[in-house]
Order: sequence, then C-alpha cells, then structure tokens
Amino acid sequence: MATPARGRAHFVLPAYNEAASLPSLLRRIADVARTEQITVWVVDDGSSDGTGDVVEGMTDLAGLDVRLVRHPVNLGLGQAVQTGLRSALADAGEDDFIVVMDADDTHDPVLVTRLGNEILAGADVVICSRFVAGGDDKTAPLFRRMLSRGAAVLFRRVLGLVDVHDFTSGFRAYRVSLLTRASTHWGERLVEERGFACMVELLLKLRHCHPVITEVPLELQYDRKQGPSKLQLRRTIVQYVRLLARDRLTPAPYREL
Repeated sequence: MATPARGRAHFVLPAYNEAASLPSLLRRIADVARTEQITVWVVDDGSSDGTGDVVEGMTDLAGLDVRLVRHPVNLGLGQAVQTGLRSALADAGEDDFIVVMDADDTHDPVLVTRLGNEILAGADVVICSRFVAGGDDKTAPLFRRMLSRGAAVLFRRVLGLVDVHDFTSGFRAYRVSLLTRASTHWGERLVEERGFACMVELLLKLRHCHPVITEVPLELQYDRKQGPSKLQLRRTIVQYVRLLARDRLTPAPYREL
C-alpha cells in the first residue's frame, strides 16, 4: 500500500513591527519550501515600521508563495492569529495543515517536516515544546522562562491535560479539519484574547473537540530576535489568570464538536 502524501503546510505569521526579522525568516522558510509544499500567510497587525512593505517586496522569494493580510490598526496578537487562521482555512485543502509560528525569527521552520509527519500519523495538534526531551529555551530571558514554566504547571494541574507540557508555545501545527470544526462552532469567538494568552485560549477551546495532541522538541532561538520583546509580564499573568477563571466558569459546548 502506498504511503499517503502530506498536504500543504500553511504558515501563519502574526507580525507587529517585524520588518527587521521577517526577511531572514522568510528566506529560511523558502529554503524549506524547496522540499515541502508551503504557503505563508503574514498578518501585518497595524505595524508602524513598514512590515507590510517588506513582505510585499519578498512575495516572489525563490518561488515561495507569500500572502499578505493587513490590519489597518493594531488589534493584538489574538486577532492577528484569528485573521491568519481564517485566511488559511479559506484556502487550505482537507489534507493540508496549518502552522502558527512567531514572526520574530526565533522558531526554526525546518521543523515543518516533523510537524507534517505527526499530523499524517494521526495527531490533530502538534506543539513545538521547549519542555520535552530535546527541547530548550536557555536563550530566552529569565522572566520569560519562569512565566512559561509557571503557566505550564498551572494549566496542566488545573485542566488535567497531562499530555501537554508547553501550553504557551507560539509554534504549533493544526489539522485543517479540527480548526474547521472549531471555527464552525465558535466563529469570531474562536480567539478572543488579544495578547499572548490567545495561544492557551485556542488550545483550551480545541480540547472540546477531543483532539490527539502530541509534542515535538523545540530549541528556541531567542538570540536571533531583533528588537525588544513585546511581552508585558504583569499584563500576561493577569490574562492567564482571567482566562483560567473564564474557562472554569464557562460550560462545555452543548453538543459534540
């Protein structure tokens, strides 16, 4: 029996003032696209540094299929992720998968092969995890490392998702059919958080679809980051606590998703 082929990977890159980082990242994705089918969706979230113009100048990079979606004003990471997911879903085929990753060049796109293989093997969500064997985040600032680890312990214990070690990773792959089911149910409410908590929110909502979740090791390349971090520690902690409280108080969907 012939081995089924992997579908196209749709990279969603939510970008706010990433003009300095995107050229390097898009070139790295273009290198991977020599052996993988890839479409890139860059969501320019109201940047003021010419991020969209930089992307437009690279749309024919080595044959890489790059699509630009613009927000006239900054709406936050959550809405940028939502826009990217909806754009990709409108174009993706049933056998494709969607990869959300940071636009600051700290994630290695070569992992797309591993992600695609996990989806092909039956996973619905694949998390690039810093907290499994082979993963590493030592290049990140201490406060970010402590926040990510603390959030992982909190959500794992409270929610009982024992198969997940890295709840806050911004680098994940999703099966198209899973996102389609979730989007059909929640619509514009699929992602409501504006900040970094949106990645946890999406995972919490998807769990009602009973997905198969796996993790692959991620060596975070934070030393490649251009410019200051956009994470605001106090605000993000408040977002996590508020999200957890809302999740505990919100009833599960009334029907199977």
